[in-house]
Amino acid sequence: MVNSPLSPPTSAFLGTGWSFPIRVNVQGQIMLSSGERNIEEAIWLILRTTIGERAGLEPFGSTLEEMAYDPLNATLLVMLCVAVEEALQAWEPRIEVEDVRAEPDPIRGRVDLTIEYQVVEDYEPRSMVYPFYLQAAATEEDERRLVDPDEYS
Repeated sequence: MVNSPLSPPTSAFLGTGWSFPIRVNVQGQIMLSSGERNIEEAIWLILRTTIGERAGLEPFGSTLEEMAYDPLNATLLVMLCVAVEEALQAWEPRIEVEDVRAEPDPIRGRVDLTIEYQVVEDYEPRSMVYPFYLQAAATEEDERRLVDPDEYS
C-alpha cells in the first residue's frame, strides 16, 4: 500500500532506534522508540550534542552550547533559532522545519525554543519546545574551586 498525504506515516519511514535518553527495560534490554517519539528524541539528541563531541561523527550536533554564556539579547535569540534550524536540516531528514521561535525566560535563566515542523511522510504540523539554559550548571569541582581556589592553582 502506498501512503497518501492523508494516511498516517509508516513506521518503516519514521524508524525505530534506541530511546533517548538510553534506558533499559525490566528484562535488561535497551528500550527502543519508534514513530513520532523517535523523531522527537532525535531532535533532542541533535540539539544536546555539541559539534565534535561524537567520536566518528564529529560534525554531528548543534552549536547551541557555544552560546550558553552569551548575554540574553535579540542577537542571541536570532542565533539560537538559526543554530536549531541548521542542525535539524543537516541531521534530521525525516522532518522539514517550518519555524523556530525563541521565547526568553530570564527568571529561569533559559530560552524556550519552539520548533514547528512537519514529518516529510505526512506533512502534518507538529511542534515541540526545547528549553535552552543560558548557563551550564556548575559541577561539584567548579563549586570546590570557588570555595578554595588555591587548591586548584
